[in-house]
Amino acid sequence: MSKPVVFTLVFLLAPTAWTQTAPAGWKVVKDAKNACQISVPSEWAPWSDNSGAAVFQDTTTALAVVTTQPGQNFQPLTPAMQRLSGIAKDKLFENTVKRVFYQDRVSTRADEPNAYSASVPGTGGTCSCRVVFLPTIPAETVKKIVLSLAPVAAPSL
Repeated sequence: MSKPVVFTLVFLLAPTAWTQTAPAGWKVVKDAKNACQISVPSEWAPWSDNSGAAVFQDTTTALAVVTTQPGQNFQPLTPAMQRLSGIAKDKLFENTVKRVFYQDRVSTRADEPNAYSASVPGTGGTCSCRVVFLPTIPAETVKKIVLSLAPVAAPSL
C-alpha cells in the first residue's frame, strides 16, 4: 500500500476511533431529561440528584455537565461561529457532522481551570457537555469524558 493510501485510510478512520465507549468501572451521568449522557471515572461523584453533573473532589477541581437541547438541530460550527465564539483553530479538535469538540478555556496558572466543550446529535435535538478542570487533572482523562458524550440509548424491546 502506498503512503497516500495509508494516510487516507487512517484519516478516514480516525473519527471512528475518537468515538469511545467508557472505560471499565466508569459511571454514567445522564442529563435531567434522561436524553443525553457522559461517563466519568469511578472517583467522581454526582454533584446533586438529577443535575446531569459530576465532580472530582469539589466543583473547583473538576466539574462535568451534560445537557440536552430538544429541537435544536445539531450542526458543525461555521467559520463565522468559530470566530464569534473565540475558538482558536488549534483548539478545535473536531468539527464534523458527528461531533463538535473544542477547548474553550485555556489555563495560564495552576489554580486556573481549563475547559472542554462538545456537542453531538441527539434524539430529537442536540446533546452537549462541558468539563471544567484544573491542570492537575490529566487532559487525556477529560478527553475520554468528553468523547463519551452520546444520546441515551432507547431501551431494546
